[in-house]
Amino acid sequence: FVIPAMNEEATLGPLFEGIRSQTRKLGKRLEVVFVDDGSTDSTWQRMRDIADAFPEEVKAVRMRANVGKARALAVGFERATGDVVFTMDADLQDDPVEIPRFLQKLAEGYDLVSGYKQTRHDPWHKVLPSRVFNKMVSKLNGVELHDHNCGFKCYRSEVVKAVKLQGEMHRMIPCLASIEGYRCAEIVVTHHARQHGVSKYGVKRFARGFFDMLTVHFLKNYKDRPLHLFGGLAAVVLAVGIGAFTLSAWLAFQQVEGALSLVAGSAALIAACPILLALGFTNELRISGKGGEAESPVGEVVDAAQPRNRAHKRSTHRSETYVGYHR
Repeated sequence: FVIPAMNEEATLGPLFEGIRSQTRKLGKRLEVVFVDDGSTDSTWQRMRDIADAFPEEVKAVRMRANVGKARALAVGFERATGDVVFTMDADLQDDPVEIPRFLQKLAEGYDLVSGYKQTRHDPWHKVLPSRVFNKMVSKLNGVELHDHNCGFKCYRSEVVKAVKLQGEMHRMIPCLASIEGYRCAEIVVTHHARQHGVSKYGVKRFARGFFDMLTVHFLKNYKDRPLHLFGGLAAVVLAVGIGAFTLSAWLAFQQVEGALSLVAGSAALIAACPILLALGFTNELRISGKGGEAESPVGEVVDAAQPRNRAHKRSTHRSETYVGYHR
């Protein structure tokens, strides 16, 4: 289980107990990777307490700053060792009782199973943008899910190792997995009302998710042939430019004051749009291709599996500190 959290000190204990209870009933080996994404309360201390109490089952990772859910998940995926990986939100709105149903669906031959919060207990200003976003993603990228936003998902380990996450790409994991040929499915899950803390969702996240949706569409359709996209845009701009030139020439002939500069300026703005798009997509590909070259955002790791002689010493990733156990 990879569970990112920010300011969720009150929920981590009950969530872990619920997960542990279900996995013990199933007779499965449990591994939980908690990731503290820049909390300002006692979330990190709570994670450390759980990791100290259950060193064979729990790892805790602390980010040096708030880096976002996608990057926090990526850090957790790097440290997950199981054949099956779950992701859950830490706010207790996801119910561990659903775990067996995810595994049953995965056993049907799917590589990724996503939850669908059919009945939601969230305010309308969170539900409405989410529904719009889900419909747009499904139509644009061809992965028909009702709830791309649901954080309760189950993956085969090869899926989480194959996808690269940045920005708000955690919502796009089913689409990224589909591009790589993995099969996705969906099950309806129970969604509880939030009892502790506050939601971290906002308009800014929706906007970032929209651009990530366009990025995935580009990766799916033009990753290996970007000239098809930019060539098409160039053809459109060329046609607009010819039309604008013809119109400006006609207006100039009619001696319409200021018409020439107005039309020429509009044409220049239109021509700049695909250039900006090209720069954006090029940089997205460059960042995706860098992979693990970027400096690690991890500040501290509690992991019993780390060798004793690495405790309290720097890892190969700059700014990471491994903390030893005192038992």
